[in-house]
Amino acid sequence: MKNLCETVGFLVFAQGAGGLLHEWFGWFHFFGLVQRLPFIGGYSVSVSIVLVVTGIAVMIASDAVTE
Repeated sequence: MKNLCETVGFLVFAQGAGGLLHEWFGWFHFFGLVQRLPFIGGYSVSVSIVLVVTGIAVMIASDAVTE
């Protein structure tokens, strides 16, 4: 269960980081899920920051999971 939480946290973090890199530098056109969601509108930077923070929080919280 701990490995699953760490993996999910990393994937969420990676999506957020990819979204930020796409917005700031124009990189990762194929990687970002945030840019493909139509209901986000002009909030893609904010959503990417939330994804980065959430991914870090899930990876930190995975240490508390006991198997």
